[in-house]
Amino acid sequence: MNILLEFFVVTFRVLWAFVLAAAKWLVRPKEKSVAGQVCLITGAGSGLGRLFALEFARRRALLVLWDINTQSNEETAGMVRHIYREMAEEAAAAAPGVAGDGEKDVQPHCNLQVYTYTCDVGKRENVYLTAERVRKEVGEVSVLVNNAGVVSGHHLLECPDELIERTMMVNCHAHFWTTKAFLPKMLEMNHGHIVTVASSLGLFSTAGVEDYCASKFGAVGFHESLSHELKAAEKDGIKTTLVCPYLVDTGMFRGCRIRKEIEPFLPPLKPEYCVKQAMRAILTDQPMICTPRLMYMVTFMKSILPFEAVVCMYRFLGADKCMYPFIAQRKQATNNNEAKNGI
Repeated sequence: MNILLEFFVVTFRVLWAFVLAAAKWLVRPKEKSVAGQVCLITGAGSGLGRLFALEFARRRALLVLWDINTQSNEETAGMVRHIYREMAEEAAAAAPGVAGDGEKDVQPHCNLQVYTYTCDVGKRENVYLTAERVRKEVGEVSVLVNNAGVVSGHHLLECPDELIERTMMVNCHAHFWTTKAFLPKMLEMNHGHIVTVASSLGLFSTAGVEDYCASKFGAVGFHESLSHELKAAEKDGIKTTLVCPYLVDTGMFRGCRIRKEIEPFLPPLKPEYCVKQAMRAILTDQPMICTPRLMYMVTFMKSILPFEAVVCMYRFLGADKCMYPFIAQRKQATNNNEAKNGI
């Protein structure tokens, strides 16, 4: 094709993409069904992972929960089973038909189950072995939610090397292992959805959490490259969603503070709100979701402004040292534990 003609075609497609994006803001797309599909969530024992599990359970997905903490993971599973029972009871009440044995027929819900696996996603061999167990005991995964994450809470020069490595392994490298484990079948079927729960700190950074920012930047880069690879392979049946929330009030960054005059306008996100927004994006095949929407503007400004201008903006917002109170609290807690244990 003549390059000039191709240029006009590309220009038209770009403009049409803007039109479609604007239309989605005005007309809410229909959510797809995940009923009966196998959904695997890492870091499901608490925080956003637990809330994702409950949301997918309400949509009748078959849940596979991974977490390094067996007890908290089982607690999440108990909540999921409670939701399944409630749905079964509602279905039974809504269906007046009676089965041959005199009991109400609740067949549409009786196959819903939740499976729990204790897995350290920071260890490659553990991920691959657990993934093989899932394939044998549950089946192929259709929805993969890479949610597990850790934070060291130390300044760079005070952070032990092993904690830096741990942050990178859990927050970034684990995405490679889980995706390599479950993507082949998705490619074969041309069906699936891969969700990367990153962070706004994977789009722009702040002082004091170099390892965390690096790991989240890595997760974002991995996700974007994977999305392009799927498009290049014309596997349009496999969707991807990148989730980049602002500070979420899960306790992970307890103590983090921006400028007090700005804080009422940009408070930490409620976990429930964050997950509901993410679920809407996932179920409408939205490629990326930033919460709140102001994060889109911050990312755009970081891309076009000179670095010194970004520094000025950070200082005005109090975002340049927002992690310092959090780091101080973590350091104090560590010192108290060491003193308590006589270390």
